[in-house]
Amino acid sequence: MTELSIPEAAARMAEGSLTAVALLEDHLARIEARDGAVHAFAEVTEARARAEAEAVDRARAEGRPLGPLAGIPLGVKDLIDLEGRATRGASRVPASPAKADAKVVQRLREAGAVILGALQTYEFATVGPDESLPQPPSLNIWNLEHITGGSSSGSAAAVAAGLLRAALGTDTGGSVRSPAAYCGVVGLKPTKGRVPDGGLLPLSPSLDHVGPLAATVREAAMVLDAISAPGWRPATPSGDLLGQPLTGLRVGYARAWVAGDPDCDPAVLRALDAAASTLSLLGARITEVEMPDYALFEAAGAVILDAEALAVHRERLAEHWDLYGRAARISLMRAIGLDEEDVRAAWRAAEILGQGVTAAFEGADLLLTATTLAPASPVAAFRGGKAVWTPMRTIPFNLTGHPALSLPAGFSGGLPLAAQLIAPHGGEDILCRAGAAFELATDHALQRPVYPGSR
Repeated sequence: MTELSIPEAAARMAEGSLTAVALLEDHLARIEARDGAVHAFAEVTEARARAEAEAVDRARAEGRPLGPLAGIPLGVKDLIDLEGRATRGASRVPASPAKADAKVVQRLREAGAVILGALQTYEFATVGPDESLPQPPSLNIWNLEHITGGSSSGSAAAVAAGLLRAALGTDTGGSVRSPAAYCGVVGLKPTKGRVPDGGLLPLSPSLDHVGPLAATVREAAMVLDAISAPGWRPATPSGDLLGQPLTGLRVGYARAWVAGDPDCDPAVLRALDAAASTLSLLGARITEVEMPDYALFEAAGAVILDAEALAVHRERLAEHWDLYGRAARISLMRAIGLDEEDVRAAWRAAEILGQGVTAAFEGADLLLTATTLAPASPVAAFRGGKAVWTPMRTIPFNLTGHPALSLPAGFSGGLPLAAQLIAPHGGEDILCRAGAAFELATDHALQRPVYPGSR
């Protein structure tokens, strides 16, 4: 039953051939069999999940209307509040139980979802897995010696290992899309402002986005629909546009943005060229576009992110310095010496660079580029609390607020590769339309790793 897509499971529950309790039990058994290897969950909230599943089954038996995610087990990153549970962000730093669910969790519950628990993250969404923390970091199911990427590490690990069909993560500089890329799943960063951020443990409030990771584009779109603010819901990405042909769609291929980088793995460029070819065969018109200097975008984003992260943690860091992991302390200390004028200058630079993204869209409906420039790094590179730089193409769209979708696009050395599509603001419908068409035309998302455990 855990292999059923969300639409398939929802249809079976609606007709009465599957119960929410049975679906939950199968997920719990899968977690018991596999999560000891990948460490996706920070906590399984089994008792409340059972109560929610039983409530869905009662509602169906009584003939009450069911929400679009009724009975579907989902998980949320351990930066997203679950009422009564301390949101720890993978840290030893003390935290009080949340007084209420985060707004996105409230919306998932309103849609009928069964929240199965909190998923691992890098400490407070800073850089890198840290084996000195209370729980072991999430591992990549495709090769357990490699990272999942972060900081939505547990969300990616859970979907890739078949523990959940979808989960929520947060994305500040690529933290939904890069783990999705490294783990071979779909990651969707929405337009800034589409999804409410109340009840989150922030990293950089100006750049933070909540978004889904999922086994397929359609399932990511369904979750996005559920968590979107009401004003965004009429243009739903899981609606009629999914399944329509791509004839005439204009795709700007930012090839030089990737090909000119010495850190780009040749396999990534080959995968992107193949993705462009596939979209062309599906009817899209591909033209190459120029993008602003990524290094400048990354530098501006780092100033903003680092300054805001230190502001968020300054008081707790002073009180609980010894409880923070080494990697988190190094990350947060990067902002020492930055002042408000530095942040304003970084935003001015980001706005100028953003004009280059706007120019790239002048002849294009979507942009195509890489998510990451290489497959997942070995875990060993991060041991000792080391902060290791991993080359990506993600943070510009946190600065500009554009929606972006990471899609499985191939493999190198047995590890997943990804392509990234970017749409104009509010363009999640066309983004998911193109992503679903690409997914259907290729077998990348159908590939499965060798799973640990018997289920």
